[in-house]
Amino acid sequence: MLTKEQIAQRIAKEVKNGQYINLGIGIPTLVANYIPDDLDIVLQSENGLLGIGPFPTEETIDPDLINAGKQTITLVKGSALFSSAESFAMIRGGHIHLTILGAMEVSENGDIANWKIPGKMVKGMGGAMDLVASAENIIVAMQHVSRDGSSKLLPECTLPITGIRCVKKIVTDLAVLEINPSGGGFVLKERAPGVSVEEIRDKTAGKLLIEGEIPEMTL
Repeated sequence: MLTKEQIAQRIAKEVKNGQYINLGIGIPTLVANYIPDDLDIVLQSENGLLGIGPFPTEETIDPDLINAGKQTITLVKGSALFSSAESFAMIRGGHIHLTILGAMEVSENGDIANWKIPGKMVKGMGGAMDLVASAENIIVAMQHVSRDGSSKLLPECTLPITGIRCVKKIVTDLAVLEINPSGGGFVLKERAPGVSVEEIRDKTAGKLLIEGEIPEMTL
């Protein structure tokens, strides 16, 4: 199975030159460490940042520079700082090409639940609902199963929905999957090194679509 860092490393392969990208809280923030040097992209954070770099070393930490998850970050040359209102104007205006989010559940139709567990203390939904409604492409970074071993890839989400039919691709610790745009279902595209198709099938509660030989992913 992949580590959180390896999930981020695999997702970095989905990044295209010239994109403006929002990284959600959790695993998605790690993607900043694996962006290829030859790509010209801009990372955005909804608390008012454009031009985020990799995580800082202990020698370069600046406590005044944080992302939406309150993690310290670095800025690249040409970065900009601005208000949250301006940041959400960018998001709602459709200027974000790719959003990478964590999730607690994803349905086989591409619905995502990632902001609230009933009965648990929640600070707020953050920018997730704006992002899933506005970004051109949504990729989810998540563990394939929850701590009790139950699948997080479901026929329907059981938790409060963040967005409907918005997820395009999911990268888990077991596999890379795409949402089938016609008829729904998780299309298995790649499997993590050492992980069998049978294990992925056993741990996917939603409809899993398998066509031909499924290759191991490369990092």
